[in-house]
Amino acid sequence: MLDLSFESPKPKTIPGAKYDWELVIGMEVHAQVASTSKLFSGASTEFGNEPNSNVSFVDAAMPGMLPVINEFCVEQAVKTGLGLKAKINLWSAFDRKNYFYPDLPQGYQISQLYHPIVGEGEVIVDMEPGIARKVRIERIHMEQDAGKSIHDMDPNMSFVDLNRTGVCLMEIVSRPDIRGPEEAAAYVVKLRQIMRYLGTCDGNMQNGNLRADVNVSVCLPGQYEKYLKTNDFSHLGIRCEIKNMNSMRFIQQAIEVEARRQIGILESGGVVEQETRLYDPDKGETRSMRSKEEAHDYRYFPDPDLLPLEIEQTWVDDIASNLPELPDEKKIRFINSYKLTEYDAGVLTADIESADFFEEVAKSCEGKLAANWVINELFGRLKKDDLSINASPMSPGQLASIISLIQSEEISGKIAKDLFEIVYVEGGDPNEIVDSRGMKQVTDTSAIEKAVETVINDNPDQVEKAKMNPKLAGWFVGQVMKATGGKANPKSVNEIVSKKLSL
Repeated sequence: MLDLSFESPKPKTIPGAKYDWELVIGMEVHAQVASTSKLFSGASTEFGNEPNSNVSFVDAAMPGMLPVINEFCVEQAVKTGLGLKAKINLWSAFDRKNYFYPDLPQGYQISQLYHPIVGEGEVIVDMEPGIARKVRIERIHMEQDAGKSIHDMDPNMSFVDLNRTGVCLMEIVSRPDIRGPEEAAAYVVKLRQIMRYLGTCDGNMQNGNLRADVNVSVCLPGQYEKYLKTNDFSHLGIRCEIKNMNSMRFIQQAIEVEARRQIGILESGGVVEQETRLYDPDKGETRSMRSKEEAHDYRYFPDPDLLPLEIEQTWVDDIASNLPELPDEKKIRFINSYKLTEYDAGVLTADIESADFFEEVAKSCEGKLAANWVINELFGRLKKDDLSINASPMSPGQLASIISLIQSEEISGKIAKDLFEIVYVEGGDPNEIVDSRGMKQVTDTSAIEKAVETVINDNPDQVEKAKMNPKLAGWFVGQVMKATGGKANPKSVNEIVSKKLSL
C-alpha cells in the first residue's frame, strides 16, 4: 500500500508583511464536458470551426425553441462525481441565472443553484512523496457555457461567436481548504488528471476547456481554525474572485499578487471590498472587473422549460461499476506490482497515456528497469523534441525489446543507449539492428582477458598507482571498454581487471 501522510492545511504567509497573514483559497473550476453535442441541443462542440457554425435554433434562442437535456452530459457529470467520491443526487433541477450576457442570446444562463447533480466529495492532492492534502468538494453542477465576444476585429464594433454557447460545463466548487498558490495549482492538476482518466473532460486549458475562478482572502493566524469549528466564513476575511484563469503558472502568480494587494489594503487601515477581478500577467496585477453580486442579485428561479432531473440508483450503480482505474489506485498498483518508488509511480501515472505506455513495455520485461528507461530516456527525449507520448517515434514494443536485450546481457547499458538513439530516429526492430550492425556485447571472457592484458602491459605506471590506490582500477575498466567499442561485458571486465591487478 501507499503510505500517505495527510497534512493539516499549512498556511502560506506573505514575506514582508507586518503580520503573519495567512492565505485562504477556494476554487470554482469550469470543466467542459467531453461530449460531441451541447447540453440542450444537438449542435456540435468541435473546437476551431468557423464562427457561428456550431449553432442550433435552441442555442440562438429562437422563439418557440425548447431545451432538451443531453443524457450523455448527465452521465459524464455523474461519472465525474463518482471519481471524486462525491454524493450523487438522484433529484436535481435547473435554474435560470439572470445576468447581462452579451454572448448568450436568451439573456440568461441555465445552471443549477439550489439542487446540483453532485454533492460533497473530495480530492487528494499530492504535495510531495508521502505527503498529501484533502480538499473538500462542496458541489458539482451542470450549466451551459456562454459564447465569445470579440473586440479586436473592428475599432467601432464588437463581434459575437456563439459556437461555445450551450456547451455543457461542470462547475466543480471546492471548500476554502487550499492554503497556498502551489497547492492551488496542484489541486487543479489533480482534478484534470482524474477527469482525463475518466474521459469526462480533456482538460485542454489552451482551448478553454478547463478554466478556474480563484477566490482569495487573507486572515490572521487562528481565524481559519475558528472557521473550521463554526463554519462561519466571516473568520476568513473578505474574498475576491479572480476570473477565468487558464494556466497553472498564472493561477499561482495571481494568488500571490492578489494576496499582497489585500494585505496592503488591510495594513494601511483600509477595507477589502468583495468583487470580481481579472489578472493581468503582463502588468503583474489584478484589476477590478465588477462588484461581487450575491445569489439573489442574479434573480435565480427554476427554469420553467425543464422538468426536474430524476435519475435512478441502478443507473448510477451501472456507471460506477464501469469506472476505469483512477490515478491514485493505479499509482498504488504500480508501486506494489512493479516495485516502483512513489516518485516513479507518480510520474508514470501523471496521465493515462503515459501509464498505458509503461504497462505495455513492462509486459515483457522487468518493471523497475522499464520505468527507468521510460522516465529517463524516453520522456527525456520526448521533452527535448517537444513531443507528447502519443507522438512518440518509439513504440512500447521497440523499447521493451531494447530492455529485454539488456536483461539477457546481449547488449550493455552503453550499447543500449546507442541502440535507443538508432531506433528512435530511424525506427526498425532492435533485435535485427543489433545483429546487422554487430552491436552484441562481448561475453567471451578469453577475449576480454586479452584486452585487459593489453591495457595493463601498455600502462605499467598506472598499474603501480592502482596497486597503491585500488580506486584507480576504474581507469583500466574504462580503457578496456573503449578498446572494445563498449561491447565488453562491464561486470566481466571489472572482475578480470581486479584479478589481473591482484586487488
